[in-house]
Amino acid sequence: MSGYRIATNELRTTRILGMTAESPEVKTLTFRDKLCAAAMPGQFLMLWIPGVDEIPLSILDANEDGTVAVAVKRVGDATKALHGMKMGQMLGVRGPFGNFFSTQKGRPLMVGGGTGVVPLLFLTRRLLSRGVDVTFVIGAKTAEELILMSELEGLCSGERLVATTEDGSHGLRCLATEPLEMMLAERKPEVVYTCGPEQMMRRVFDLGEQNGVEVEASLERLMRCAIGLCGSCIIGKYRVCRDGPVFATKKLREVRSEFGFSRRGFDGSTVPL
Repeated sequence: MSGYRIATNELRTTRILGMTAESPEVKTLTFRDKLCAAAMPGQFLMLWIPGVDEIPLSILDANEDGTVAVAVKRVGDATKALHGMKMGQMLGVRGPFGNFFSTQKGRPLMVGGGTGVVPLLFLTRRLLSRGVDVTFVIGAKTAEELILMSELEGLCSGERLVATTEDGSHGLRCLATEPLEMMLAERKPEVVYTCGPEQMMRRVFDLGEQNGVEVEASLERLMRCAIGLCGSCIIGKYRVCRDGPVFATKKLREVRSEFGFSRRGFDGSTVPL
């Protein structure tokens, strides 16, 4: 295991195989890397844009042929530069890092907001391939921001897929957590997997506590090293890159004073969410 960890932390070079626009602000990027192709749903990788920066990204898909996919939202200099790259250009990659979602529990319910749908879609594919029945709630501010909907509609048809938008431009006009309240009461899944804005995930956690349902949340923090050395991604006593990014109910209870309320800034100070 230690040898594998050393290998995953080595920077490898790869080339862009494909770039697909999912929305005006999100693109799916594919490349080939045999180590990241062995990733489990919930793990992340570090992608280096030469001459710009290195950024953490959730893994959208990993295949036996070595191809890997990530979805990148344009939010800063590094992601803007990545959006401007073309097929064949070179990138650096480290990973995969972190833990991953459990797959042993039955009757799962997914709750994804914005680009938080990325690791949940990866998990959904794996669970469906094992014959597990998945229900998915996806939310965004507008219909334009509901990414990867066509694939989700192919995987979770009918009542198994609930879409919400804050402006009502697609699906229900509400937050993704609003239909969740009724679904927890009526169906009571054995586990809720969630990823997205942290305040949304905190609400999912609170609803899980009220209904006695286990929750697994994929957290996002500032990550520089990805191997637990720099401490930039600390929440409570945990380092998200090593102890997460997936946190189940027991650990979420331990960090409830921070989870959904604050995170560390670039200078280590506490920044309200």
